[in-house]
Amino acid sequence: MSSRDRNTFNEINITPLTDIFLVLLIIMMVIAPLLDQQGLNLAVPNNVEVQDVKQDNKLISVTVSDDDRYFIDESEVAVTQLENVIKQKSKTLPEGVLILAQPEASHGAVVKLMDKARDAGVTNISISES
Repeated sequence: MSSRDRNTFNEINITPLTDIFLVLLIIMMVIAPLLDQQGLNLAVPNNVEVQDVKQDNKLISVTVSDDDRYFIDESEVAVTQLENVIKQKSKTLPEGVLILAQPEASHGAVVKLMDKARDAGVTNISISES
């Protein structure tokens, strides 16, 4: 073996490796913005007046106040009793629940009400701002 043959293996050619990394970088830069577009697909209905919906007396109307208290038929209901009250009301008003959230009500209070309604067996839940 000559000394020339020994020296040719001392260096590693990193050009192909660099090419692969650049191609992977470009692919990731193209794909990354597409991965961030996750959300809910909502079918937003046309504008319906709240008064029209309230006059449809087949819905249980639950109001969430600005201080996250719950009212059914103008009387306050404790969080622990929501599921039972909604279950009782749904026997006479089977169409579902209409949640009337005041503008400053927290999202957590509305979601908690939705969970309680689902636990009570209600499948049709509508949300409106009161």
